[in-house]
Amino acid sequence: MNYADRLENVAVLGAAGKMGSGIVLLTAMEMADLKLEAGAVAKDYVLQAIDVSPKGLSGLIQYLRDQVLRAAEKKAVGLRKAYEGRQDLVENEDIVNQYVEDVLSVVRPTTKIEAAYDAGIVFEAVSENPELKVKLLSQIKANNTKNALFLTNTSSIPISELNDKVKLDGRIIGFHFYNPPAVQKLVEIIRAEATVPDLADFATQFAKKLRKTVVPSHDVAGFIGNGHFMRDALHGIAEAEKLAADMTLADAVYVVNKVSQDFLIRPMGIFQLIDYVGVDVCQYILKVMNDRMPGAKLHSALLDRVAALGVLGGQFADGSQKDGFLKYGKGRPTGVFNPDKKAYVPVAEIAARRDEKLGPQPAQAKPWKQVISLADKAAFLDGYFNELREMTTPGAELARTYGRRSKDIGLGLVKDRVAARDEDVNTVLLTGFYHAYGPINHYFD
Repeated sequence: MNYADRLENVAVLGAAGKMGSGIVLLTAMEMADLKLEAGAVAKDYVLQAIDVSPKGLSGLIQYLRDQVLRAAEKKAVGLRKAYEGRQDLVENEDIVNQYVEDVLSVVRPTTKIEAAYDAGIVFEAVSENPELKVKLLSQIKANNTKNALFLTNTSSIPISELNDKVKLDGRIIGFHFYNPPAVQKLVEIIRAEATVPDLADFATQFAKKLRKTVVPSHDVAGFIGNGHFMRDALHGIAEAEKLAADMTLADAVYVVNKVSQDFLIRPMGIFQLIDYVGVDVCQYILKVMNDRMPGAKLHSALLDRVAALGVLGGQFADGSQKDGFLKYGKGRPTGVFNPDKKAYVPVAEIAARRDEKLGPQPAQAKPWKQVISLADKAAFLDGYFNELREMTTPGAELARTYGRRSKDIGLGLVKDRVAARDEDVNTVLLTGFYHAYGPINHYFD
């Protein structure tokens, strides 16, 4: 079966969620594009957008309309050529609107899982819960009429485990989009030992058609992305807990977050990143990994404590951050959570106590957003970290410790054969996490 035939009938589970909605968007646009390319002999492509929430599915349609409109406006010239046989489409506005309708016409929103029974491809993007995934995939497998291929968006659960529990005989592969799928360029593709070659070929072709950067990961819980992030987060949490012997925990969280963002030139400090993903989500991913790695000790009592207080972080529907370890105002941290008092301490108050003691960044420091755009980024980073190595301030020392640990984590992923190469680890952190440099580097030798 060729690539276009595979996509004739697709189901997306969890279609109204943050990840699922992006997968629906990208897949529906790819279907519409294939239909335009085929012209008069085009297939009738169908995408079953399945979710338990009727309200969520209603929001999905509006999201798709808005996003496809933006995409169509950007490629209006190409669309004019695609629709050149349509005499009724004269103005760019007509062409753009027609494309929006063509994409939306592919999508069938539904709350019924039975809609997946005739799908040839099933994308699974439900919550990171092994039992739920197994239950849903098993139901579809038992009733599916097309011997479907399954692509799971899991970020941590071994693919071989899902394959064995659902008895899919290799008809499953990990296809881990990064959040949000429509924007993020990275896809981790994870083959189980049993994954059939046809599925691996389709997954790779699909990712390339979506213009994604593909990194293969070996089938080890957490894969490359969470394999690094979770350990990096645990290091940051441990550093904060050590500092809390001489200051409040809120102050310590502020210090580690500032160092991991500003001194290490990252888009977010580690505690803001934990909030972005979700305290409870990080907690759950760690459990998934820890349960499958005897002796790994991938657990944080602090995460458990904060989550038990209902401080969960995560994101609102518009992508803005919910309060977690940090409180947010206009997209910026404005407070730090004190679990003892169950209240937020203003960032300005902590900064007045801690910034001077941390010491300055290297004199040539620039914000992350400027650094990633530098034409001579490599030269800048060499100079910046050369200067950081010579500094003896508490902030510089914390940054060096953090950078060395990040590198050790990356090297460990290669040593343990989660990643095939140093470059794969670096690509995931550069592309999926928007770091300015990969963790495996010479800056912290």
